[in-house]
Amino acid sequence: MQKPPLPQDFALKETTPNIGAGSVTGDKLSCTYDLVEQMQYLYVRVVKAKDLPAKDVTGSCDPYVEVKLGNYKGVTKHFEKKSNPEWNQVFAFSKERIQASVLEVVVKDKDVVMDDLIGRVLFDLSEIPKRVPPDSPLAPQWYRMEDRKGDKVKGELMLAVWMGTQADEAFPDAWHSDAASVSSDAVYNIRSKVYLSPKLWYVRVNVIEAQDLIPSDKSRYPEVFVKVILGNQALRTRISQSKTINPMWNEDLMFVVAEPFEEPIVLTVEDRVGSNKDETLGRCAIPLQIVQRRLDHKPVNTRWFNLEKHVVIEGEKKEIKFASRIHLRVCLDGGYHVLDESTHYSSDLRPTAKQLWKSSIGILEVGILSAQGLMPMKTRDGRGTTDAYCVAKYGQKWVRTRTIVDSFIPKWNEQYTWEVFDPCTVVTIGVFDNGHIHGGDKSGGSKDSRIGKVRIRLSTLESYRVYTHSYPLLVLHPSGVKKMGEVQLAVRFTCSSLINMLHMYSQPLLPKMHYIHPLSVMQLDSLRHQAMQIVSMRLSRAEPPLRKEVVEYMLDVDSHMWSMRRSKANFFRIMKVLGGMIAVGKWFDQICNWKNPITTILIHILFIILVLYPELILPTIFLYLFLIGIWNFRWRPRHPPHMDTRLSHADAAHPDELDEEFDTFPTSRSSDVVRMRYDRLRSIGGRVQTVIGDLATQGERFQSLLSWRDPRATTLFVTFCFIAAIVLYVTPFQIVALLTGLYVLRHPRFRHKLPSVPLNFFRRLPARSDSML
Repeated sequence: MQKPPLPQDFALKETTPNIGAGSVTGDKLSCTYDLVEQMQYLYVRVVKAKDLPAKDVTGSCDPYVEVKLGNYKGVTKHFEKKSNPEWNQVFAFSKERIQASVLEVVVKDKDVVMDDLIGRVLFDLSEIPKRVPPDSPLAPQWYRMEDRKGDKVKGELMLAVWMGTQADEAFPDAWHSDAASVSSDAVYNIRSKVYLSPKLWYVRVNVIEAQDLIPSDKSRYPEVFVKVILGNQALRTRISQSKTINPMWNEDLMFVVAEPFEEPIVLTVEDRVGSNKDETLGRCAIPLQIVQRRLDHKPVNTRWFNLEKHVVIEGEKKEIKFASRIHLRVCLDGGYHVLDESTHYSSDLRPTAKQLWKSSIGILEVGILSAQGLMPMKTRDGRGTTDAYCVAKYGQKWVRTRTIVDSFIPKWNEQYTWEVFDPCTVVTIGVFDNGHIHGGDKSGGSKDSRIGKVRIRLSTLESYRVYTHSYPLLVLHPSGVKKMGEVQLAVRFTCSSLINMLHMYSQPLLPKMHYIHPLSVMQLDSLRHQAMQIVSMRLSRAEPPLRKEVVEYMLDVDSHMWSMRRSKANFFRIMKVLGGMIAVGKWFDQICNWKNPITTILIHILFIILVLYPELILPTIFLYLFLIGIWNFRWRPRHPPHMDTRLSHADAAHPDELDEEFDTFPTSRSSDVVRMRYDRLRSIGGRVQTVIGDLATQGERFQSLLSWRDPRATTLFVTFCFIAAIVLYVTPFQIVALLTGLYVLRHPRFRHKLPSVPLNFFRRLPARSDSML
């Protein structure tokens, strides 16, 4: 059945931006910025001033500089009582917004009533020099200042003024004229920055045994367990089976930790005295700096650590040392890759230890051009507005573009580069609304709202080709799927060695340790959660912070939560995969029933040739697969994959199912709603249970062929096997195959409507369903 086309609104659109890739622009743009549209800026670097005259009554000077261009005005910070101030600030004015012909740089003296003019420097815009990287930065010069009449005044100002592009080194830290409304203490919140995820390690603590414990109550057998705390992670062993003062556990506990190591591992040995009462028998702290790093599966040396015990004497903590010891094997496992993303769209699969890294196979370049049709995300001064920025994450490197203030069609035109170590990885680009523009972080716990995100799998990109597409930003809301706008990207994947890249396809996806000493699914899930918490905490401490809600959205923190919509989508994905096998079955059935006699006769001829020349069977299969692949080449996708609303069943989800998906955990809905959902889940669970039961029944019937569960059936099958063995020994295989094939392909005239004898026999075999309660 032909599916109706996707609504044009939700589709990917190919774009033709005026970027430098593959074309030579009028004046040479730096080759590192060939995936973005060139943006011209007027840069003004205000360095310092000297010999400023005193202006106010006190005989001192509180100078600051105002950079004016038409109706745009940038202001430096002011200094108290300083005649030789240093500012070293850069201002950038977007050329497309410049309406004036003169740039005015004014030095003023801050006053209570009205600021006095100290002096100014004027520049004619037509005479300002152009600078294109990789030229060195323009050297600042001293300029004599003049008053409003044009007469020279005392004092000089050091400035550099030039026309450049966003490839300029001054660009990231510049004060931008399009962010003129942002207060100076919040301006750091809108800058573009590159962040690095902290280096994550798995810590393995193997708790072996303890010796000479001293419980306070000697009359009972101690029930001892070990609690291990690392940062905000706490795990505990089981209660030891040997209930003595020398308990044994031999249990592995795993933690995630980030460099630089700040907190030690704290172990406490505790005795379960009552139902909710534990007594500490001793503790020890192990700094991670002394812990051995291991790169492979070879066990590290064990060590005995002394346990210390605190006692309170007259309100003071005193430490008493005694002979209690604990036997441990502790190591930093560098052979694993610490998963902080979902394995389905991981951007990095390298092990922690750098010694185990393979060389890179290529470069990924992403040009974040612009966005169109963004929705208003908040209201300011009674009207809807959006202050958008992008975050891209690949490997350990996160990038954040500058925030474009108050625009539904922001243009960033920023380009970033990543090293690629594995082509089967995914780059994620998210668009967010900045909630910290006014007043910095004083905006009462406001958050950066998510607008939408895009994922691109590198292995779906052709090498060296520049992909310029506009991606729809699709987000699921409680009311249904909603398009929040489009983001325009230019993406290029360049592979340095085709042989190396093709060799990667034969390598295991994860490092060796994941297969030699695999971690359980439950363990991986909880460790991934810890890794996400550590990454989001570290990045939110950067300046400007990459906030927790942004990091969690990029890392898909809630991807493991159950949802009716996702379950349906996954069920239909399975059905689509099985659909191919079902289609082959139907086609073969039509051949057996002579629906198209010519095809059936051709199949007969092919079958007889393959039986007479069995050595042709495998080559024929491979040739057939080759021809199908070549045939499908014409319809290969010409654009990267993007979010598909139909595949994820987002366009047809029931409102209540969506409300359930957005519900908190544990639920915040009324008991009636929860009861209705629980009943619905039970009815779906019942159907799933039936399907699983049917599959189990078929498997058990196969097992019961030889298990004598039904003695008559097994007798019949064993007898049949014996006779078949004798017949097949004396009859050439080709004759048996030929007769079987001709029997299966016989004309409908020689067929019965009833099921065949082997099928009847199989369906009568017993399963274990009659033994179930």
